[in-house]
Amino acid sequence: MNTTMKSQKTLTTALTYVALILGSITMIFPFVWMLLTSFKTQAESMAIPPQILPSQWNFDNFVMALESLPFVNLYVNTGLLIFFRVLCAVVFSSMAGYAFAKLEFPFKKALFGIVLIQMMLPSQIFIIPQYLMLARAGLTNSIFALVFPGLVSAFGTFFLRQAYLGIPNEISEAAYLDGCTKWQTFYKVMLPLTGASMAALAIFTAVFAYSDLMWPLICNIDLKMMTLSAGLSTLNGQYTTNFPVLMAGSLLAMIPMVILYLIFQKQFIQGIAMTGGK
Repeated sequence: MNTTMKSQKTLTTALTYVALILGSITMIFPFVWMLLTSFKTQAESMAIPPQILPSQWNFDNFVMALESLPFVNLYVNTGLLIFFRVLCAVVFSSMAGYAFAKLEFPFKKALFGIVLIQMMLPSQIFIIPQYLMLARAGLTNSIFALVFPGLVSAFGTFFLRQAYLGIPNEISEAAYLDGCTKWQTFYKVMLPLTGASMAALAIFTAVFAYSDLMWPLICNIDLKMMTLSAGLSTLNGQYTTNFPVLMAGSLLAMIPMVILYLIFQKQFIQGIAMTGGK
């Protein structure tokens, strides 16, 4: 009996590892193909049947990508976009989340309902009003235009509200009895207790900002004011596309996020894990 159970457990474990390995290969294959294609010629990238390895490894495609796009400007714009969106999301969502979770004020439920409605609606319906606001203020083709949709975050407000709801009211009451004002209770007592939640929000905001494509293409038409994702889209031709150059540019665009992941790998994993349970 014990031998049968051990055999079944071993078989289950083996099948689990096989499934995980196949899943990992499926996920990493596009990255490997992009890496290999960046060293191919245009003819090799379109060969049928597909040619896996390039016949000669060269860096001409990277040189062409660097000459075609102002990568320094794209890196700076993307970095500023991520920084300001993360800053706004963490600061404003923390205050709004605390207010909705712990404070009482008129129309509290109605206002929070508006936040939930904004989460349910697709973000594309806000593009035209947001663009008109920037255009009439003369703020297009600017860093502020890139950051503008991320000044407030409905998801961040909801996410941090749930975090504050998980903190016992006795803590804020004890702070009030010790002489703290509502503002002091917020930033001296309650805010430090949501550090893990704010880190998770910062990670998600950074990833979403880095991958944002539609809005940077709409608000900024000057190539030097675009982000990495928007700048790479200009390498995609209308009729024909030089895929090796496009893959080389994509590989260069990945470098900042890969470096950030390697530096903050522990925080990234903790942020993903904490969203799955309390």
